[in-house]
Amino acid sequence: MTAHSKPLTQRTAWKALDAHYKKLQPLHLRTLFADDPKRGERMTAEAAGIYLDYSKNRITDETLKLLVQLAEESDLRERIDAMFHGEKINITENRAVLHVALRAPRGSSILVDGKNVVTQVHAVLDKMADFSNRVRQGIWKGHTGKSIRNIINIGIGGSDLGPVMAYEALRHYSDRRMTFRFVSNIDGTDFAEAVQDLNPEQTLFIVSSKTFTTLETMANAHTARVWLLKGLGGDEKSVAKHFVAVSTNEAEVAKFGIDTANMFGFWDWVGGRYSMDSAIGLSTMLAIGPENFSAMLDGFHQMDEHFRNTPFDRNLPVLMALLTIWYIDFFDTHTIAVLPYEQYLKRFPAYLQQLTMESNGKYITLDGNKVDYQTSPIYWGEPGTNGQHSFYQLIHQGTRLIPCDFIAFDTSLNPLGSHHDMLIANIFAQAEALAFGKTAEQVKAEGTPDWLVPHRVFEGNRPSNIIMADRLTPEILGKLVALYEHCVFTQGVIWQVDSFDQWGVELGKVLAQRIIPKLEDKSESEPEHDSSTNNLIRRYRRSKS
Repeated sequence: MTAHSKPLTQRTAWKALDAHYKKLQPLHLRTLFADDPKRGERMTAEAAGIYLDYSKNRITDETLKLLVQLAEESDLRERIDAMFHGEKINITENRAVLHVALRAPRGSSILVDGKNVVTQVHAVLDKMADFSNRVRQGIWKGHTGKSIRNIINIGIGGSDLGPVMAYEALRHYSDRRMTFRFVSNIDGTDFAEAVQDLNPEQTLFIVSSKTFTTLETMANAHTARVWLLKGLGGDEKSVAKHFVAVSTNEAEVAKFGIDTANMFGFWDWVGGRYSMDSAIGLSTMLAIGPENFSAMLDGFHQMDEHFRNTPFDRNLPVLMALLTIWYIDFFDTHTIAVLPYEQYLKRFPAYLQQLTMESNGKYITLDGNKVDYQTSPIYWGEPGTNGQHSFYQLIHQGTRLIPCDFIAFDTSLNPLGSHHDMLIANIFAQAEALAFGKTAEQVKAEGTPDWLVPHRVFEGNRPSNIIMADRLTPEILGKLVALYEHCVFTQGVIWQVDSFDQWGVELGKVLAQRIIPKLEDKSESEPEHDSSTNNLIRRYRRSKS
């Protein structure tokens, strides 16, 4: 029996970690730091311009050694190589998993079914760059001869969350003469508000859907088409000047009225949540320009190479993944808070929610068996310091252990007086407070009445990582996203799940397609669902009459 075919809980390292946890669990971070004065300097790692301080975790050198052993027993190195070599590791869909090819340098080679996909990637990137330059320079004109000033990306899931996050994260570098909006929700309000103040003559829609059949995306695209034609006098030819597609379905794109010369493709070895650096990032390139987009791709690639080549005990994505497994599977924590102390990263936690939970929110192993351990935690968060005045109370004094990833930058992109010093002081203070807390003796020494002391005690011993870089640039954003992508991959390998399918999103979509005609049925035929759904359908029908 090979190591990776052993059930996870039967592996030698897992059993050792279970025994180790029982000994370590009572230990406080105060003690760990007191016993090792150099701990805060020692338990750090740095690569590709990203600095990780993981010293405030409830671990010892022995913990790390056992976690790395678990990664080795899970054949992590072989699985990394398999991904980078284009093997079909997405077994339920029989697909390669090659988001790393999207940022491979021109001239390199990654083969899928005998073909070098890097050549294809750069052909699409060149086409995107040419298009972006024409729009940004005003060469591409709308139907009435006016330059494009408004870009609306229509997509959902990975076709929306990545582009939205990247636009907000890199807004500092964007062309401020242009307006960028993003429509994803099937709720008509999303579209109505996005176009409320826009001139159709200067508006370009990017319809992002691999199949060009996604319910929400195509409903919004058809609504956009109606809006455009109404604003431009109904001339069908105008569609080709105001719509482009990111898709692989040439027939449907042409049927919609989009010139297939303005269709940007991608491949079945790119999962939606891993696609922001493919043609799905066309809105990003339009906003920040091809050079900055290229710098972002280079950042992704630098982190890819670090992940691929660095020993596990110094490998940033691997360390972060192993720490998550330590807390989820041994401490029984349920959530991870991601707390960027950078306003531009306000959508980063929302982006990570899909990346992490759609990837590893699985209860069936690669062998088709049900897991007997916890898999993906819930990822959530808000930018600091906002969160300090809302949910940090629960992190500090709540009953749940919530590990935190704090993200910060040495240099502000908008230096205003002492704002940045105050911001950084807060992130360091929060991590310190979580780790060390405040004892009853310390509270009493401040003259606090005895009855109030318990309320003002902080237990501490609450773990966190601090992730830092010089400043938020396109290159650093690529590194940060790749850091979490490979963290997710590592978790999935150890948990023995397929991190690259998403069957869990399918059933609700199928049922919705069955329910839509029932809601629109004027004959009031009896619905054929459960009693609750039937009753809700009847109630909704009555509201429309």
